[in-house]
Amino acid sequence: MSVVLSNSYSVMQVSSDFLFKPTFLRGFSGSLHLVLLVVLFLSWVFKKPRANGNEGVKRSVRNNGFLYYKQTISCCLALSIFNFAICFLNHFYWYRNGWSEQKIATLLDSVLRTLAWLALSVYLHRQFLNPSEHRYPFVVRVWWGFFLSISCYCIVVDFVYYKRHQTLHLQYLVSDVVSTVMGLFFCYVGYPSKLEGEDTLLQEPLLNGNTRESKQSNGGEKSLTPYSNASLFGILTFSWMGPLIAVGYKKTLDLEDVPQLASVDSVEGAFPILRDKLESDSGSSSRVTTLGLVKALMFTTWKEILLTAFLALVYTLASYVGPFLIDTFVQYLNGRREFDNEGYLLVLAFFVAKLVECLAQRHWFFRLQQVGIRAQAALVALIYNKGLTLSCQSKQGHTSGEIINFMTVDAERIGDFSWYMHDSWLALVQVALALLILYKNLGLASITALVATVLVMLANIPLGRLQEKYQDKLMKSKDTRMKATSEMLRNMRILKLQGWEMKFLSKIVEVRETEAGWLRKYVYTSAMTTFVFWCAPTFVAVATFGTCIILGIPLESGKILSALATFRILQQPIYVLPDTISMIAQTKVSLDRLASFFRLDDLQPDVVEKLARGSSDIEIEIVDGRFSWDISSPNPTLKEINIKVSHGMRVAVCGTVGSGKSSFLSCILGEMPKLSGNVKLSGTKAYVAQSPWIQSGKIVDNILFGKEMDKERYDRVLEACCLKKDLEILFLGDQTVIGERGINLSGGQKQRIQIARAVYQDADIYLFDDPFSAVDAHTGSHLFKECLLGLLDSKTVIYITHQVEFLPAADLILVMKDGRITQAGKYDDILKSGSDFMELVGAHKEALSALDSIDAGTREDKGVESVTNVEQKEETRNDENGKEDDIIGPKGQLVQEEEREKGKVGFSVYWKYITTAYGGALVPFILLAQVLFQLCQIGSNYWMAWATPVSKYVAPPVRSSTLIIVYVALAIGSSFCILGRSLLLVTAGYKTATLLFNRMHLCIFRAPMSFFDATPSGRILNRASTDQSAVDLNIPFQVGAFAFSMIQLLGTIGVMSQVAWQVFLVFVPVIGICIWLQQYYIPSARELARLVGVCKAPVIQHFAETISGSTTIRSFDQESRFRETSMKLIDGYSRPKFNTAGAMEWLCFRLDMLSSVTFAFSLVFIISIPVGTIDPSIAGLAVTYGLNLNMLQAWVIWNLCNLENKIISVERIFQYTAIPSEPPLVIDTIRPERQWPSHGEIDICSLQVRYAPHMPFVLRGLTCTFGGGMKTGIVGRTGSGKSTLIQTLFRIVEPAAGQIVIDGINISSIGLHDLRSRLSIIPQDPTMFEGTVRSNLDPLEEYSDEQIWEVLDKCQLGDEVRKKEGKLNSTVNENGENWSMGQRQLVCLGRVLLKKSRVLVLDEATASVDTATDNMIQQTLRQHFTDSTVVTIAHRITSVLDSDMVLLLDHGLVKEYDSPAKLLKNKSSSFARLVAEYSVRSNSSLENLANIRMS
Repeated sequence: MSVVLSNSYSVMQVSSDFLFKPTFLRGFSGSLHLVLLVVLFLSWVFKKPRANGNEGVKRSVRNNGFLYYKQTISCCLALSIFNFAICFLNHFYWYRNGWSEQKIATLLDSVLRTLAWLALSVYLHRQFLNPSEHRYPFVVRVWWGFFLSISCYCIVVDFVYYKRHQTLHLQYLVSDVVSTVMGLFFCYVGYPSKLEGEDTLLQEPLLNGNTRESKQSNGGEKSLTPYSNASLFGILTFSWMGPLIAVGYKKTLDLEDVPQLASVDSVEGAFPILRDKLESDSGSSSRVTTLGLVKALMFTTWKEILLTAFLALVYTLASYVGPFLIDTFVQYLNGRREFDNEGYLLVLAFFVAKLVECLAQRHWFFRLQQVGIRAQAALVALIYNKGLTLSCQSKQGHTSGEIINFMTVDAERIGDFSWYMHDSWLALVQVALALLILYKNLGLASITALVATVLVMLANIPLGRLQEKYQDKLMKSKDTRMKATSEMLRNMRILKLQGWEMKFLSKIVEVRETEAGWLRKYVYTSAMTTFVFWCAPTFVAVATFGTCIILGIPLESGKILSALATFRILQQPIYVLPDTISMIAQTKVSLDRLASFFRLDDLQPDVVEKLARGSSDIEIEIVDGRFSWDISSPNPTLKEINIKVSHGMRVAVCGTVGSGKSSFLSCILGEMPKLSGNVKLSGTKAYVAQSPWIQSGKIVDNILFGKEMDKERYDRVLEACCLKKDLEILFLGDQTVIGERGINLSGGQKQRIQIARAVYQDADIYLFDDPFSAVDAHTGSHLFKECLLGLLDSKTVIYITHQVEFLPAADLILVMKDGRITQAGKYDDILKSGSDFMELVGAHKEALSALDSIDAGTREDKGVESVTNVEQKEETRNDENGKEDDIIGPKGQLVQEEEREKGKVGFSVYWKYITTAYGGALVPFILLAQVLFQLCQIGSNYWMAWATPVSKYVAPPVRSSTLIIVYVALAIGSSFCILGRSLLLVTAGYKTATLLFNRMHLCIFRAPMSFFDATPSGRILNRASTDQSAVDLNIPFQVGAFAFSMIQLLGTIGVMSQVAWQVFLVFVPVIGICIWLQQYYIPSARELARLVGVCKAPVIQHFAETISGSTTIRSFDQESRFRETSMKLIDGYSRPKFNTAGAMEWLCFRLDMLSSVTFAFSLVFIISIPVGTIDPSIAGLAVTYGLNLNMLQAWVIWNLCNLENKIISVERIFQYTAIPSEPPLVIDTIRPERQWPSHGEIDICSLQVRYAPHMPFVLRGLTCTFGGGMKTGIVGRTGSGKSTLIQTLFRIVEPAAGQIVIDGINISSIGLHDLRSRLSIIPQDPTMFEGTVRSNLDPLEEYSDEQIWEVLDKCQLGDEVRKKEGKLNSTVNENGENWSMGQRQLVCLGRVLLKKSRVLVLDEATASVDTATDNMIQQTLRQHFTDSTVVTIAHRITSVLDSDMVLLLDHGLVKEYDSPAKLLKNKSSSFARLVAEYSVRSNSSLENLANIRMS
């Protein structure tokens, strides 16, 4: 029995001993971790895919079921990294000291723990993104319980083992203590005391992220960037970017998520410094020099410039530590030991140098971008302010397109120059340090290296000059193209109506061909520069090593490797130098352009003497005024101007076309250069321009124009300006967003909004430039009565008018002719005193002769009564219409937000880009050339390391001549490879840029008019300017840089793996973490880059609007408000740019840290290997390449991210190559005969039209027939659908239902060009293009000079053109600014006289001319279009009285359609009422005229 007991006791003792053995414990722990890995893998494999993943991600931001989520994930990752470090250290320690069963079990346990905790952290992260989960998974919580139990058991065993054996493995105890502490934390969060589903106050902020992030996601508009109050650690590690990147990872970033800039980085902080410095140095804007501008920019950012210079110096010094120590490291590996632990000290020196290098470089780059963003923002604000104060003469020399280029291209280039700011002096420092290291290793041969380096740098001079020349030419060509593009986009409606769009597209393409010629020269020069400088380091190396052989200097592998590492670092200034020189050249061109722009003349500040409000009863006084738009012209525009206007006077200004009426208002506003005389003004002013200027935005904002809302006054103004009915029709009322230049409003609506804006301002002086020309007779009468005679009764008003019926109400009438006031006085007085006024009134009398048959008394009594009835009926109909429109829905806006792609840039974008040129045929050859180049580079370095002895006591394996010949052969091979790669890359990039340009512009010009109505031109110009520039100059090199850096990285890994494949044990997980970081970072970076693109367009658009409306803005004294708006938009653009820079450095810092750790582990591994195991030369070569590992690894990821950011420009261009096109220009199978339309009959059947699917119908089932050869007048209240009918006739808008048939052919069945080229139109807005008189009349170049002169004489412009120096080739400025509105309208008349179509449309064609000119136009048309069908839309009733038929439209329906005589007989007809209203308004002037004639 005792034997049995003793045996059983001994068995138990053996069992218990076994349970306490480390081998069992580590094996058991490893097995449990392996089970966890399998369970996690199976759960991942069998997990059902989630629907609505995107929604889940968005909701997960608000998920509040997990306790200490971030800390839990961090602890899991920390455990994984900790076990990996233990595993790594144990491996090297035991590798040198032998293995055992216990050590193998411990190593396996560490490996399995590393993998299991890494997998668990990924699993928990995915669980958190699942909105349905509210607790940690059951399996995970059970595992945490097991893990704590095992960890506690292991600690107990450690102490028992220590007591028994008096020894303790420190790594076991540390591991077990860490595991126990972590286990306690996991159990705490996995088994909370609260019941499931209960929320705690403690949980909420932790689960929703930190408070700053929560606020930021709800309103970036108010939150300040965390950078402004970040801790030192947060700034050093860029942790302040963490909240934004976290938000971007969980949901798609919007602008409100991006925090505001700190005041020092915002334009409000930077701009005043730049402006004040520029003014103090230059004295005045007219003396700004390029040097002065550079000094002012440097003064704006001097602190950051000095800091970046210091960081650049620290980075340079740290980067040369590696090459300096390599020789020592190779000798150490060869067995030479100076002292104990020398290897570890060398590793520490390498590692610390890498950390300092990383920190300095990351903050250097970030601060450089900060400088660039600040400088660009301040410059853009300066350009904006200058554009707001430019004189008219300066504007004529620089069009809006050119000025926009200053903002979009030149300011941006100067901002980008910050990257290259220190490269010039830094290159000298780097060369000096390189020479010191070379002298230490190679002695006098370093002088050869210096000479070779200087020769290479001198080669920059001719290349740099060529690049500067080509860049300058390229920019000038681009200016010309953008100017033409801007003008054509502005007038696209006219181009489409006339069928000229393809001709004008060919002009754009022609200008682009010139630009492309300079682009081609520029990129090929860049290719040659790249070739020279990639070959330069090899050339320096060959020269240096050759000198060593000639001088007999011994070449040892350590010294060779040190020299090669030095040459590799020396590559940086040599590689960057061509870019730096190119950028200096480009920036100098941009600085010169901006300095010359800032030197342009501003408006004369002393034109108008402003008196204190109420200081005098005389509110406007001009004494002996002489004014001229062109100061150098001998004939002033206005002369002998003398006028006094007292408070409360109404002054009317009249005269023929081109007599100087608008110029007269300009001289009062101070817009016109004064030659002599005095202008005095007392009080505030408001101005209504002849061409309506409407801002993009809501109608209410246009009317308030910066004033506070006074509801009572606002309603009175709307009533007075007849806008209430219009707003009732619109679904969103006064909240409706107006398109660019008021594109979705009729001419009359734009004019009335403009009048409402002026009236609401409650100014002292009102200046109206022919405000009633664009509205119909009834509305014009109402406006005059309610505004000028009503709300403005006590104000001083000067109004230009061509309608004689508005003259009698004036206290003073000025008659102008040839720039002089020929008559002045009351209506009755000047009728008696001169012929000029009688001429105007006589024309008016003649126009009204058709009304003679109507009895005056009846007309007066019944007319007024019936007008009231019409208004009441219209109100009823509008109410009904408003109810019908309720079904439209909330998207009843014409202008939608800019389309922005979301999510990852698809591979298809990259694929389409690289296969655009030659189907991608060049891509394999480019990659092959780079691979061969890399192989030649590695081969030459490998050869030098292998073929040179480790020390001077070892015989070299080859002769010196063989050594240098093989090296030179490999160098020449690599040079040819880089030459081929460079040429092929720029060829593919140039071809791609050309094809994308042509495709995008073809799609834009073939887009339907609805696209231009809904798309502000700023968006289109942004793509044609910024995005096209990126495709021209950046993206090919960016795509190439990513591919080439990837090949270089693989080459470096290959070299390092030759020494020890075990490096992959570290490298693979580090690469995995790098990829995870990149994936975590890229969603935020991508959306920030897109926001940069989207936020740029509003800056451009606001600037373009400001330039076109600068006169109106200045007249209302609203400059400061517009400057503030501009600054907000500039900051809105800078915010995503600033955070893009921060996010990039956040990523690069972490990548650099990881690659530095990888490099350090590699060094530790190399010094741990016993001496003689590997060749020290090859190990040294691996270290030489390893020195660049962190740079290459970060470069690959940086290039990938940068490429994805830049490729967005390609994505945006591809968007515009997929715009839905208009129907075909020509349909070959259905082409009308050459003489079509021969008769001109227009048959309209059940026509329904609306401008967009989400908008209401404008024409609602219209049916009528315009007889061939007949004159048809179309009348109706503003907004009734008159212009829409004309647009449908030209198929600018396609019918939603119904059809229009002309001479038996349905116009929808034939090509657009066939239709539009057979019809003629004089449009509502008279348009002239920059060019010559000839090109404006005959852009298609179809007619002879004789025919053109004949037409000019017919439209009474012949004498005017003959006076000009260039005759038919005399200059027409942008928008025809040097021609009056009336003259522009006569040019439009000339175009139709040349064309002589069978169908002619007049769309309010005589709105901008006086009555006499109107009569002349009507007479000319009657004479030359006797057999044509003429369709006339007119606000002057007299223009349609002699028509054969009159069509009266009301809310898109035919209300009346008959001959004028029949409609006038029926006194209750709406047309008769309109005529009655017009007659009542004209009655007083007719009676006065009759009285004068009788006397």
